[in-house]
Amino acid sequence: MTEIPFLPYGKHAVDQADIDAVVSVLRSDFLTTGPTIAAFEKSFAEATAAPFATACCNATAGLHLATLALGIGPGDCVIVPSVTFLATANAVRMAGGEVVFADVDPTTGLMGPDHLAAAAARATGPINAVFPVHLAGRLADMPALAAIATGRGWSIVEDACHALGGTYRGPDGSEGNVGACRHSDLSVFSFHPVKTIASGEGGIVTSKNTALRDRLALLRNHDMRRDGDFVNKELAYDAAGQPNPWYYEMRELGYNYRLSDIHAALGLSQLQKLETIADRRRALCALYDEALAPLAPKLRTIPAQPGIDPVLHLYVVHIDFNAIGIDRATFMHRLRAAGIGSQVLYIPVAWQPYYRDQYGDLDLPGAASYYGTSLALPFYNSLKDADVERVVDELTKLVQG
Repeated sequence: MTEIPFLPYGKHAVDQADIDAVVSVLRSDFLTTGPTIAAFEKSFAEATAAPFATACCNATAGLHLATLALGIGPGDCVIVPSVTFLATANAVRMAGGEVVFADVDPTTGLMGPDHLAAAAARATGPINAVFPVHLAGRLADMPALAAIATGRGWSIVEDACHALGGTYRGPDGSEGNVGACRHSDLSVFSFHPVKTIASGEGGIVTSKNTALRDRLALLRNHDMRRDGDFVNKELAYDAAGQPNPWYYEMRELGYNYRLSDIHAALGLSQLQKLETIADRRRALCALYDEALAPLAPKLRTIPAQPGIDPVLHLYVVHIDFNAIGIDRATFMHRLRAAGIGSQVLYIPVAWQPYYRDQYGDLDLPGAASYYGTSLALPFYNSLKDADVERVVDELTKLVQG
């Protein structure tokens, strides 16, 4: 009897080209801080139409580096949507800043301009930045958010960890790539195994000016400076005024947030297949959308956003668990018994005990609604059409009774 394979909610896909790329680095002279890092950064910048890209060990590190590069620190407030992964808010706290949680749309989970304005009105200190999140690959309205933020002098960091490959049209009709920083200062991406492309662990920060690029590069490596106008003249220079060949200098606290060449090789290999991966994810989304439409209103898909062409990281639906008479935990257990994984992404960060201790209980009805009905279904590069049919069949049995 053939065993039916389990379908997880997310899964990496590695082929022989990926393996060969990693093996090539293992046989080279550099396992870290080598030429593969520069090649990955260059290719990623080209893929996103960004002027610059700075690789780092994971996206949490990338968010922290972005926060530090913008000079966010104690006393500064940063607006963060309440539905996101912990790292978006944690990066602000790691730099000593204060998080102001914004509510989100109950269907998409995205922070919109009205949510941003309402959060700003609740801030108890000067606002330094806003961190929009492209949740599940669906894109926040960057032109509208930027119109508010830039007019008030706030920096913008896009948490684009879910959104590689997405594009959108601005009010003037021109197309923008996620990561090009057209409406932001910095954009942060993740290469965790369940993301669109994987490097095992890894992240990258795109930017559009050399000052931020240089600062990101210094801070990811302990702020070690081996050239420039050194402060400690006595140690730095020889009797002829030339820099001593061994000398380095640190002027502020930096971190070891470097990405290894091993991880970069895998990421670079996968990046070269981005167009094919994006096409497949768009096709899977269309299959789900069509097949699940008859289950409305008990199960609702998330409608397409006008002017936006996303590459989804997650396929999320909204289920009226009260209407079908099954609580979400039982629903997920029954799916799992049928060999189908699912996940809830995410618990609103403001509800976490740490943040409740910091900021108390917040009224976030949109976040509560999104969280209460959302469920992520199997969605990954190697998912087959027949797998989607299987998922839909099981959902139909549970939803229709």
